[in-house]
Amino acid sequence: MAEPTEVQKDLQTLEAELKKLEAEYNMFFSGRLPRPPWETRGRVDALIKRWGRAHIQAAVDRFRFDMLSTRYQKFVDLWDRGLRAREEGRPGPFAQPPPKQVAKPAKDPDAKVLHVTAFKDPMREMDKLHSLYDSLMDARREAGEDVVPFHRFAALVKDQVGKLRDEGNPEVAFRVAMKDGKVNFTVRGMKGAKGE
Repeated sequence: MAEPTEVQKDLQTLEAELKKLEAEYNMFFSGRLPRPPWETRGRVDALIKRWGRAHIQAAVDRFRFDMLSTRYQKFVDLWDRGLRAREEGRPGPFAQPPPKQVAKPAKDPDAKVLHVTAFKDPMREMDKLHSLYDSLMDARREAGEDVVPFHRFAALVKDQVGKLRDEGNPEVAFRVAMKDGKVNFTVRGMKGAKGE
């Protein structure tokens, strides 16, 4: 295998330095470097100028140099615009987009709330549990859904209350609502409930 020529060695160096320069500018614009990478840019600039003036014999090497040179010029333009924008205090090509505001869904304005109740210990509050069960099953029948046996419903409520109490919620609220002809049954923990 032939020994690489001086041009080929410099082109390899130029390619590596250009990648390094790109990474350093990205770090600078993201705030991880305190100042622009002037030293690396100076080295790349010197190599571009040296081979831009010299005659490169091999067409392959000339093509590779032209590609690297063009890439470098595009980056220089982008970096300079970014620096200018930063100095002028306006967002430039490297400005981070503002964090997206996640739109919180409205609290079901068109949902018809049928029943709301809260439990500390559902097995000791059977009257509330029966009342919640009745309103949920009435809603399910109206919506054409299957009715669930009371013992399965009671076990579900007990599990949910136990789980949310373990997470630090002294009281757990259940809500039965109708929305778009469908039954909506929700559970949520009530942190710092009254009396705790």
